[in-house]
Amino acid sequence: MSTPGRERLLDQVSGVLLDKEQEIRLVLAALLARGHVLLEDLPGVGKTTLALALARSLGMDFARIQMTSDTLPGDLLGGNFYDPGQRAFLFRPGPVFHQVILVDEINRAPPRSQSALMEAMAEKQVSIEGITHILPEPFFVIATQNPQEYSGVYPLPENQLDRFAVSISLGYPSRKAEERLLRGERVHLEQLEPVVKMEELAVWQRETSRVFLGAEILAMLLDLAERTRRDPELRTGLSPRGLLALRGVAQAWACLEGRDYVQPEDLRRVAVAVLGHRLAGRESGTGGVHQAMRLMQECWGFVP
Repeated sequence: MSTPGRERLLDQVSGVLLDKEQEIRLVLAALLARGHVLLEDLPGVGKTTLALALARSLGMDFARIQMTSDTLPGDLLGGNFYDPGQRAFLFRPGPVFHQVILVDEINRAPPRSQSALMEAMAEKQVSIEGITHILPEPFFVIATQNPQEYSGVYPLPENQLDRFAVSISLGYPSRKAEERLLRGERVHLEQLEPVVKMEELAVWQRETSRVFLGAEILAMLLDLAERTRRDPELRTGLSPRGLLALRGVAQAWACLEGRDYVQPEDLRRVAVAVLGHRLAGRESGTGGVHQAMRLMQECWGFVP
């Protein structure tokens, strides 16, 4: 991954979303690993801004979908409509046919609509009335989720959570960043122009998949996966899909750092974001982030 291109992209997005370089890098790592991102956060902390800044910096087309309790699969995917002029049914694509999609409040949509979106994320295609429609390339979803204590939501089941490469929270900015925000020092979205060509992004994604994993890294990944599957404190262990996501995001993090090999520090930086939404404790109050940090300490000897 070319250093100038990487720095231009990171600098431009960081200029819009202040004081969030770690979170921006995790989102970019998910994109390079061909994964998707789940954000669980409060309103107004910059989720839409992040998605738009990334799309504009990469020259990708963008759509925002607001999920509600009456959202139907067709509202996402589109459907066939009768055209009187042509006297035929024509396919009208829905908002899912964009390269970057921000799905706001995904857990407010009913299960059928959630499943329709997850199928698109997994297969990169949708089937409507027996006809398969290929989604754009790249296809990147950033979904937001309300905290589970809010009313009127349909919690995502574990098999759907597993479709997201990383889950992160932006949180509130620091006092210094908010002072810069109040002074008007951040870059506005209208000022953004593409700094990376689509062809260059495709090259980065291919380079990410070829980042080398040595025997030590492979052993660390396998040790962690095996430990989750026999840990009495966990309801379920890490799936093979989750293990592949951890590998891919670690490779992408190394790529963002300008290296063609993964080192233990890369795993330390990404493991909580990859594992936090996949691991759940048997006891109440022991969420996935807590479990991920505990397992990192026990298996690898370090925590974030």
